[in-house]
Amino acid sequence: MKIIKHTLAAGAIAAASVFAVPQASAETPPNMLVLGQTISDLITLDPAEIFEFSGGEIANNIYDRITTFEPGDYETLVGGATESWQISEDGKTITFTMRDGMTFHSGNPVRAEDAVFSLRRVVKLGKTPSFILTQLGWTPENVDDNVTVTGDGTFEIKIPADISPGLVLNALSATVGSVVDEVTVMANEVDGDLGYAWLKTNSAGSGPFSLRAWNANETVILDRYDGYWKGAAAMERVIVRHLPEPAAQRLLLEKGDIDIARTLTPDQIAGLEGAEGVTIEDAPKTKIVYLAMNTSEGPLADPKVWEAMRWLVDYEGMLGSFLKGQYSMQQSFWPTGLFGSISENPYTLDIEKGKALLAEAGYGDGLTLTMDTLNVAPFMDIAQSVQQTLGQAGVTVEIVPQDGSALWPKYRARRHGLILAQWGPDYLDPHSNADSFAHNPDNALEAKLTGKLAWRNAWADDTITGMTEAASQETDLDKRAVMYRDLLTAHQTGSPFVNMFRSSEQLAIQDGVNGFVSGPTFDLVFYDGVTKE
Repeated sequence: MKIIKHTLAAGAIAAASVFAVPQASAETPPNMLVLGQTISDLITLDPAEIFEFSGGEIANNIYDRITTFEPGDYETLVGGATESWQISEDGKTITFTMRDGMTFHSGNPVRAEDAVFSLRRVVKLGKTPSFILTQLGWTPENVDDNVTVTGDGTFEIKIPADISPGLVLNALSATVGSVVDEVTVMANEVDGDLGYAWLKTNSAGSGPFSLRAWNANETVILDRYDGYWKGAAAMERVIVRHLPEPAAQRLLLEKGDIDIARTLTPDQIAGLEGAEGVTIEDAPKTKIVYLAMNTSEGPLADPKVWEAMRWLVDYEGMLGSFLKGQYSMQQSFWPTGLFGSISENPYTLDIEKGKALLAEAGYGDGLTLTMDTLNVAPFMDIAQSVQQTLGQAGVTVEIVPQDGSALWPKYRARRHGLILAQWGPDYLDPHSNADSFAHNPDNALEAKLTGKLAWRNAWADDTITGMTEAASQETDLDKRAVMYRDLLTAHQTGSPFVNMFRSSEQLAIQDGVNGFVSGPTFDLVFYDGVTKE
């Protein structure tokens, strides 16, 4: 087994900020929430650019979005910075009314002008998640005409694309729907960048917390905003500590130096079951762990190889051992149990079938591949399991572990072979995942459709792309559900993706810490309801 090792930055275990919790403390302060988790994927805090799990979580607690979901209710879309909306009869225009009395952390009022500026800014900057809005037919050239202020506290959006207005409202609940303070952001503009350089490491929101400090691979520190429209949070400060080693999280939890451990291994969770002073909670998630193949890389362009890979994964073995309790089987790109999903998981480990398919593809004598992945649990464990079972079929795999800050830019540049990664929807609609896993209207390298996993893996299937577009346009919910089920089946058996698992976050929480909500998506994690007894 060959593994290229990368040393974690010094201080990854101990927070360097003067605001971090002292290592010798018996318990965290009563007015402070301290979280222990992995935040190596945090590379920006600009909501126009955030496309990583940690960034989406932090942004949810700094910003209000156009639309959102209340903690615990993920079926009912509600207003965030907006109070209400009206859809035109033809479904091509939505008019929003802003919520009265809201203010940004700066003290500036939250206006319709800020919402319009925020949406236009996402499209004009054109960063990776901008496709969530450009799918509406908006471009840097036309967005000013399609997103406009219509009165005191009102604005409207026009939808040039053939797309369901319900899908549009769901899309505005994504991180790119965050409303930023135009006055503050533009005061920090440099050379026409719309405040981009500044907002990567600063905040300009109206949410329950503001950003105090971010030390990469160490800590994120948030301060309570007393003027929050829902009322001030109980916690005056939230500290998110980067603790990539689960053993370190458990140690600090047991010492009382952190309130919640977010990424413990199943054996550590088992060791804490029934322990005095600690409660274990499960939070089902929509994150999908998948293996993908860059089809521009020689043998990975062959559908026979794709099919072989699906039979060369020990799904049950991993779920019965190091993934136990934290993952379930998920062999399609949209989580089972949600609107439009399927429940079929047709693949099991079958070395002989995998070998036969490789032989049919002309690789009976074996082949050598690289596999990029994150250098944290459980990805290294999964990678090594896949490496071992592929090896039994004559496939030699070199694992290349990296921090997210190195892995994601590499992935978006199509410089990988195999990649083991995870994905979560940007909003609770099947199109969110379908648009990434299955939709690739322009496979050219210069198209740079980096928000689409299909494009990142240089895979374009006209039939599947067409199915994705048709499902997004259907307004009849029953028909739309059937269309997504058909799409999921086609993708499951005919794409360069090996979807494997769905995550369930297991939280180890200090007794007396209540109200922490980890919702189904990575960006529906709420800190403001936390209290301490």
